[in-house]
Amino acid sequence: MARYDYKCTACGKVFEVEHPMSEHPHVTCPDCGADAERVFEPSGIAFKGSGFYNTDQRGGSSSTAATSAADPCANCEHKAAK
Repeated sequence: MARYDYKCTACGKVFEVEHPMSEHPHVTCPDCGADAERVFEPSGIAFKGSGFYNTDQRGGSSSTAATSAADPCANCEHKAAK
């Protein structure tokens, strides 16, 4: 069940009604009995800047050089000490 805001067309009262998303019931105002309309408000999420899509690409090179898997300790200090 989801909760939706409705506003009375006669008196302007805003109230909540809980019903399944698949239903579109005829809603009336609990105070005066007039028809009510569903209130749509913008989402609180704001996407700003780039990088929000998997097709976006970063500027410049962000990859690093791969290390050799054959001998990962080729340049380590502990190997040179032996």
